[in-house]
Amino acid sequence: MLCQNCERHEATTHIKRVVNGETTATHLCSECAANLGYGDFLSGFSLNLGGLFENFASERPKGAETSLQLCPKCGSSFKDITKSGKIGCAECYNTFYEKLLPTLQRIHGRIRHSGKVSEAACEENKKLNRIEALRCKLNVAVEEQNYELAAELRDEIRELEKED
Repeated sequence: MLCQNCERHEATTHIKRVVNGETTATHLCSECAANLGYGDFLSGFSLNLGGLFENFASERPKGAETSLQLCPKCGSSFKDITKSGKIGCAECYNTFYEKLLPTLQRIHGRIRHSGKVSEAACEENKKLNRIEALRCKLNVAVEEQNYELAAELRDEIRELEKED
């Protein structure tokens, strides 16, 4: 597409304006865009995610260690992570768990997964929860010396465990 201003060069800057519900589009080459004041208007802004992460992580929790701790797998330090904004490897999560926890919680709002679970995993969790509940009832029945109920609960637990 050619520049709508000079009609000689390829358009590299595309401007959309919405005024009173009407949308207009203008396509300009870089030279015409600079002359009309549409040059590199984002040059004054810098998006430094590492700096943002460093600001989040700079607040140390009480009792934080001051000695340099390195990840045993990749050798990254917590300072390296805060500067780059990137975790070195999966082991870094375990190594720097206590230091990362407040930052991750602030960014994501929570630290436990609360999204969708596959249907198979959900059914398995329901089954495990049912077995755990039956075991609790079994313990109570044994303590109360209600052996008939305990035997029924034991058999039900065995049946559920056989289904694996």
